[in-house]
Amino acid sequence: MPNVSVFDVGTFEVETGKKLVLALEDNGINILHRCGGNAKCTTCRVEILAGDYLDVTNKEKNAFANNGIDDLLFDDCLRLSCQILVTKDITVRPIMTVENTGKEVGPRPAD
Repeated sequence: MPNVSVFDVGTFEVETGKKLVLALEDNGINILHRCGGNAKCTTCRVEILAGDYLDVTNKEKNAFANNGIDDLLFDDCLRLSCQILVTKDITVRPIMTVENTGKEVGPRPAD
């Protein structure tokens, strides 16, 4: 099973193919997902620090563009955690959490 490492938090094992947003949430990371994992709000974005997960989908590109942050997409290695299926080790830094925004998490994304 692959490992998910979260900057300044720790590492945990997840089942192969699990959505990263759910892996984070299920392991105590209060990452936002205001749109319920539908790649619309970009609140579940993470910075990829290590791992081969830099191929951004068209759905993600549109979400970033629609939210006015597409200029950060490639320079900062940003991805939407609701669009990443964990298939190998990955290290991330969550960008928006309950703790750093004071916002509610949002509806749980579908598996």
